[in-house]
Amino acid sequence: MDRERPHEESVSVEISGCSKEDARIVFDALCTCFESDRCAEDVPEQLHETRPMVWLGTFEVTDAHACPPPARLSSSVEADAQGGYWAIDRLRKTLDSLFAVRDLSSASGDQEKELHVLLESR
Repeated sequence: MDRERPHEESVSVEISGCSKEDARIVFDALCTCFESDRCAEDVPEQLHETRPMVWLGTFEVTDAHACPPPARLSSSVEADAQGGYWAIDRLRKTLDSLFAVRDLSSASGDQEKELHVLLESR
């Protein structure tokens, strides 16, 4: 199952329903595991006091690195991911190794799969 992929596989991840600190913990954890368009200096910002925020990142999941345990989340975090079937499965396995993951919903299309999960500290 973890064979080399002939091309890069990326997954887009949306984080919502949480504080900017918890969004940062999730993105930092994923950034240690995968290449990403989000760099270490790219800190999630809270741009509005009352409006809900959504943070986006794209992760290249073909090559996984060693993933140290993340910092503790202060509350649960909603994550939505979209990508190819193999990429979503790879991301889900990684999330399972980092957080307690609860499935909220998933949708499968022709080439892509969507995953909607709730992440909590183990």
